[in-house]
Amino acid sequence: MPDSLLLSDLYIYPVKSLGGIRLTEAVVEPRGLRHDRRWLIVNERNQFMTQRQTTAMAHLKVAPAYNGFLLSHQQRPELLPLYVPFEATPEKTLFVTVWDDMVFAWRARPECDEWLSEALGQPCKLVYMSDMVRRDTEPALNPEGQLVSFADAYPFLLIGQASLLDLNSRLAEPVGMERFRPNFVFSGGAAFAEDSWSQFRIGELDFRAVRACGRCVLTTIDPATARKNALGEPLRTLASYRTEDGSAMFGQNVTGAGRGWIAVGQPIAVHSYKS
Repeated sequence: MPDSLLLSDLYIYPVKSLGGIRLTEAVVEPRGLRHDRRWLIVNERNQFMTQRQTTAMAHLKVAPAYNGFLLSHQQRPELLPLYVPFEATPEKTLFVTVWDDMVFAWRARPECDEWLSEALGQPCKLVYMSDMVRRDTEPALNPEGQLVSFADAYPFLLIGQASLLDLNSRLAEPVGMERFRPNFVFSGGAAFAEDSWSQFRIGELDFRAVRACGRCVLTTIDPATARKNALGEPLRTLASYRTEDGSAMFGQNVTGAGRGWIAVGQPIAVHSYKS
């Protein structure tokens, strides 16, 4: 009898490209989990910043706080933690770019910009995506018009624990799931079982696995130390057996049904598979 599939972990990432917060339950909204990647750091030209180009962002840590989160710098204790609410107010606005999209955003408090500019050693701003903004996922693969936050392209990322176990069995030094920044982690099933899923349900909510997620150099940065692996691991090993269209694939990009509630421990049922 096959192993039952269960949701084993839930994560949100309040600021794009910074650390996650582990949850036991979450609210599902049209553009992803509530509070997931609704904040974004942009440079002087209002272009989005990530650890891919700004590795100093790996030194910034995220911790939960009442109705928001705390940002701290792991190597600069003189910088007192910065409190950021989960939501902003529309006092100041601007347009920002994330990949090929230009979207309307609300500015954070001036002290947030000052703190981040000091922490990262360059002028930058913190901005928020309101519910009024429409940013679509890939139209060719999502004719239903799914929304997405400041995440790269999709509202959810799904990875099986067996898939990470398979990868770690090939590495000299195992890595944690946090390297891959999933929203949903599940137990049960074979390694990379999620690759074949199409329509599936977690608890009472329906989701669709659209396509595999191509991984980047960010996976080579240890979130605990902010150091990049000199050998390019785990990306190098992943690419040796999981390459498709020139990218190393790990996890599935997922869209959702709209609104609802989800919790760790809920069963997962797969209703259809990719052809």
